[in-house]
Amino acid sequence: MDLAAVREKIDAIDRDIIARLNERVRLASEVAHAKAKQGLPIYMPEREEQVMQKLAALNEGPLTEAAIRHIYREIISAMIALERPLQVAYLGPEGTYTEQAARKNFGSSLGYSAVPSIADVFAAVERGEADYGVIPIENSTGGAVIHSLDMLAETELKIVAQVYLPVEHCLLSRSALAEITEVHSKDQALIQCRDWLLRNLPNAKQVECDSTTAAVKKAAAQPGVAAIAGAIAGERYDVPLLAEGIQDRTDNETRFLVIGPKANEKATGPGMDRTSIAFSIRDEVGALERVLHAFSGRAINLSKIESRPSRKKAWDYLFFVDFSGHWNDAVIQEAVEELRALCPLVKWLGSYPNVR
Repeated sequence: MDLAAVREKIDAIDRDIIARLNERVRLASEVAHAKAKQGLPIYMPEREEQVMQKLAALNEGPLTEAAIRHIYREIISAMIALERPLQVAYLGPEGTYTEQAARKNFGSSLGYSAVPSIADVFAAVERGEADYGVIPIENSTGGAVIHSLDMLAETELKIVAQVYLPVEHCLLSRSALAEITEVHSKDQALIQCRDWLLRNLPNAKQVECDSTTAAVKKAAAQPGVAAIAGAIAGERYDVPLLAEGIQDRTDNETRFLVIGPKANEKATGPGMDRTSIAFSIRDEVGALERVLHAFSGRAINLSKIESRPSRKKAWDYLFFVDFSGHWNDAVIQEAVEELRALCPLVKWLGSYPNVR
């Protein structure tokens, strides 16, 4: 087949794709009206994941599942924006990894607002200035983001989705490597690059910033200052890249949470949900062991456990636990009832699709 004939076939397929997409938009509009009558949110991550799973099952290649997800993420984003432009608050400023995570989850058609702190993300959603918020919760190298844990314990908002983002850190500066006297970045980024900094800039002062983007702005303005951030931030603020991939682990990854005013419905299928809770325990021998048995005795898989000071009284701690299943599952409710008999506090933080 000659080139002209191939192009003609591609043009015909494109016409069909556009027609089908617009037909899908019209049908999605009917769904949105039905949701509005039932008081359901436009953004339903559990339903979106069901769609993605079905698409993956239909896909015979050569497109990868990741490519299919990316394409349909943008299609769904555009369809949501046609119904009601949702606003998403994220830990800013612009160019942070949290912005990348927000756009990965919601697509490029929605509205985004950068706010200066994790507390401000929660406040924006609580006040209705944003429909959803995106916050970092943990890194595979640096561990938990304690400010996010503290805010989850205090808010009535619910976790509705999670986003995993591979994180590749770069060293950015307008000075040569030998001239750098200070390295600025978020505390987590400095931790994730500790070994590299020790080997390559052992005498440089490490300075914590509110965000990686704030560090890039500082590097743009001051000679001798370098920033650890993503390459995208360097491009956005015109700060040259001196070294890339400087994180200590090549599998460095950060998990982000999407928070919203309403909890999710249960996703379809076993193993498709993940639930987060917080609880406190009594100060007595074996208290934590008895609590954990409420899960292990029912074969409920715990994927994470963290402890934090409760911030209510000295030496009082909250435990944050993630496990497989939805809050409304019968076996989970059995475990929760046992926890309530053992714990002064049991708080549901949210249930959401258990996907990477």
